Amino acid sequence: MSSSSRGPGAGARRRRTRCRRCRACVRTECGDCHFCRDMKKFGGPGRMKQSCLLRQCTAPVLPHTAVCLLCGEAGKEDTVEGEEEKFGLSLMECTICNEIVHPGCLKMGKAEGVINAEIPNCWECPRCTQEGRTSKVKGGRERHLKKVGGDACLLRGSDPGGPGLLPPRVLNPSQAFSSCHPGLPPENWEKPKPPLASAEGPAAPSPSPQREKLERFKRMCQLLERVPDTSSSSSDSDSDSDSSGTSLSEEEAPGEARNGRRPARGSSGEKENRGGRRAVRPGSGGPLLSWPLGPAPPPRPPQLERHVVRPPPRSPEPDTLPLAAGSDHPLPRAAWLRVFQHLGPRELCICMRVCRTWSRWCYDKRLWPRMDLSRRKSLTPPMLSGVVRRQPRALDLSWTGVSKKQLMWLLNRLQGLQELVLSGCSWLSVSALGSAPLPALRLLDLRWIEDVKDSQLRELLLPPPDTKPGQTESRGRLQGVAELRLAGLELTDASLRLLLRHAPQLSALDLSHCAHVGDPSVHLLTAPTSPLRETLVHLNLAGCHRLTDHCLPLFRRCPRLRRLDLRSCRQLSPEACARLAAAGPPGPFRCPEEKLLLKDS
Repeated sequence: MSSSSRGPGAGARRRRTRCRRCRACVRTECGDCHFCRDMKKFGGPGRMKQSCLLRQCTAPVLPHTAVCLLCGEAGKEDTVEGEEEKFGLSLMECTICNEIVHPGCLKMGKAEGVINAEIPNCWECPRCTQEGRTSKVKGGRERHLKKVGGDACLLRGSDPGGPGLLPPRVLNPSQAFSSCHPGLPPENWEKPKPPLASAEGPAAPSPSPQREKLERFKRMCQLLERVPDTSSSSSDSDSDSDSSGTSLSEEEAPGEARNGRRPARGSSGEKENRGGRRAVRPGSGGPLLSWPLGPAPPPRPPQLERHVVRPPPRSPEPDTLPLAAGSDHPLPRAAWLRVFQHLGPRELCICMRVCRTWSRWCYDKRLWPRMDLSRRKSLTPPMLSGVVRRQPRALDLSWTGVSKKQLMWLLNRLQGLQELVLSGCSWLSVSALGSAPLPALRLLDLRWIEDVKDSQLRELLLPPPDTKPGQTESRGRLQGVAELRLAGLELTDASLRLLLRHAPQLSALDLSHCAHVGDPSVHLLTAPTSPLRETLVHLNLAGCHRLTDHCLPLFRRCPRLRRLDLRSCRQLSPEACARLAAAGPPGPFRCPEEKLLLKDS
């Protein structure tokens, strides 16, 4: 799919990733096909680097780093409710020019775009359609026009013999457009247009890259070993498949699944046997490949596409800076890194643009101990990839619009993360902590998160569900956390009991402005059975209006307490706080402010 007439704005074709939801993605390798026999796990040399023929995705999706060519933003269809708005903010990849854009970013007026209902986020953009660069062939089905915003989108099924190889089922306008965008009322659709005809007659379509790949796959299948067909009869399979009503969206030919194209039902290249096996004959005289269909696997929750971003090595080459004259700079890489350690993030980004060597050196994770993305309006895929490459020890995502999918993607790739700040985010995003491993986490900031109650905190504190039965100690997710900030959350004493059990190593705890924290809560924290009684060093209870003077003597049970913040507690008297400061647990405190008790270590 070249774009020779588009100029420098043409997009490069991106390799799509697995959807991880179709039947081919969720099954295991067969171990018998040509690609499986080449894998090292099955005793092969591992040269082809191809997936199993039966595991080639039928609906590949765009990669995680795909952004709009015009605005530079990722897909934002989750931020709106209406179907038309969702389509205008979703990313669409053109099969002609390979450009990935939001349909709402195109200012083409009343232009026609051809939507591929078989592959997610795939179409022929209005610009290519307006220039006449389309893959439509003579004899194709009618095209159905649907306006979206100021532009027009178009759904078309290709002829069974053409390059598209779409199933030749008859689709009325409601069935055709609702298959791609369900929920849109049919009264907004326009009548289908007749096929376009040229004055000089139809031109022979040039073979597309998909067609060429299909031919190569046919030639490759002819070299495979013949698999014996156990089915007794296959001549009546066409009528059986038509009467059963089974769609090709469930079982696909392995060669077509790689490109997301699907063969026509009843064609010479595919037959379905009565014995529950699907047979594909790549070409005349070729071997017959068959495999059992079996019952459909249970639905799995949606998973992230695995966009691999490997961090740079600790000591990347070269160790010296090559100069234009051919010699090396006298300063080694270690000396340059000591200079770079005195620069901030903005200056480091400028240095990365100087040359390729500096760019590699500036990715050293020792230069990025902390990354601050707080209060960003949106987090784009390049930002997330940049965070993973730098491997920071502390990450601040407070008051951002990070999604659950983005946060889970980050946490699975930041195994050395020690400090995570998520204050001000929504619980829908923060709930990703319940399924992400955080072995090195020491500080977790969850202040002012919306809609967090006892049930949500229980989900976060309890051990993961895959804990093996019979273990003497069930370790929670926050076993190693030393500082926990829970200010502004609606926590009760039930949540504090869980906290004492599953976060026993806390030395700093922030419960400020928690409306349900009172004297019984202090009794739980300082009880003889509480592990925090011996570990607490900093305790923040500012703004807890249920605290009274009766709870102040309980703080003397904490011998290591060095900071106690009781400011803005209405029912606490300054005199009682002064008496506690004079007595101390043990030793006196100093009070730089009213109801703020500090002790020098």
